[in-house]
Amino acid sequence: MKILKDLFLDELADMYDAERRIVKALPKMAKAATYEKLKRAILAHLKETEGHVKKLEQVFHCFDEKVKGKTCHATVGLLEEGDEIAADFKGSPAINAALISAGQKVEHYEMASYGCLHEWAGLLGNNEAAGLLQEILDQEKAANKSLNELALASSNEEALGDAEEPEFAGNKKTGNSNRSRALAR
Repeated sequence: MKILKDLFLDELADMYDAERRIVKALPKMAKAATYEKLKRAILAHLKETEGHVKKLEQVFHCFDEKVKGKTCHATVGLLEEGDEIAADFKGSPAINAALISAGQKVEHYEMASYGCLHEWAGLLGNNEAAGLLQEILDQEKAANKSLNELALASSNEEALGDAEEPEFAGNKKTGNSNRSRALAR
């Protein structure tokens, strides 16, 4: 019979694979970005993600388990989608908004996964592992917030290009940022 610890270790292996894949994907995303602040944010998160891999290895050791990965099909799919979006919008005014969208999809998956892992580590009585997982979760939340702020600061407006839709035509003149907020969600 499988129990919570089995589920925890299975999901931990899944996220270990996910983080290693993300480490490989982030430099490509940074290269595709044309907005310098986005490029810097992606590269900063690359350093954090490399740290996440190490922290996950520590979590395995907290449970006296061998470090192992299990193909994270969700991350594979999200990264493939991100590659497609980057290719489809290369050279477009929407490239940075597209990259932010792809990045936020990954961040949301990670936040959900780390939220569960953190809770389960606590239930399993491993406070050290729970603390490490909380650190990762906090960094994922901060990365998502940073991406959202970049979208609102310029990338979503830039994605409009020169052609504005009539329903939004007056918003720039009046300083209305509702359109920016809607596009970031």
